[in-house]
Amino acid sequence: MRLRGLLLLDKESPKTGNDDSKAETTNMSEDAKASDQAEKSSSNSESQKQGRTFEDEPRRDRVLRSYVEMENVMDRTRREAENSKKFAIQNFAKSLLDVADNLGRASSVVKESFSKIDASNDTAGAVPLLKTLLEGVEMTEKQLAEVFKKYGVEKYDPLNEQFNPHRHNAVFQIPDGSKAPGTVAAVLKAGYMLYDRVIGPAEVGVIQEVDNSQAEQVLELYKILELVCQVGSEAAAARGVELRS
Repeated sequence: MRLRGLLLLDKESPKTGNDDSKAETTNMSEDAKASDQAEKSSSNSESQKQGRTFEDEPRRDRVLRSYVEMENVMDRTRREAENSKKFAIQNFAKSLLDVADNLGRASSVVKESFSKIDASNDTAGAVPLLKTLLEGVEMTEKQLAEVFKKYGVEKYDPLNEQFNPHRHNAVFQIPDGSKAPGTVAAVLKAGYMLYDRVIGPAEVGVIQEVDNSQAEQVLELYKILELVCQVGSEAAAARGVELRS
């Protein structure tokens, strides 16, 4: 009986080994299926992420553009506010330009009159009066220039500059072959600027291009004019001597 039992155990043992191998094979197939499903799910999630990224790009571009436009509007508004504050006195300053020019002309006239008076024959006492007047005019002109400078108004003399229609007002032309055409050769009235903006263009005479024959004619004309002025001065001086005698 004991021998028979051992034989039965020997016959059943191979079946148990086969069952174990079958179980291992089943487990391996299930693991493979699970890994395949995990890979598929990960690939699906990555594709979904990429899809969301592509969908978010236009939205992000719109947000960035809106931000840039908002910054530009803020900068433009800030500049406009600064310019409004800076150039608020433009009309008032322009109304005072003629006053400044008239003070300059008055100063020049008083100086010229002062230089023509003979102090030794000043029986009317005009010299002290003209001197006092000149000091007052020059002091007023200086104070006005200081006030202009305080508020950003500057006077400029464009002599020998190249003509610029934004800075200069050409009143006449001077035919001259010795200088480049378009050069400012004479200044009748100085210009004024408020910071970087022209509020009173300078009145100037500009060089006109001429050929050699015209240049020679102009030089001859200038010589004749100088001679006429010299003769007139000598005649006036001689007449003055005759009147005194």
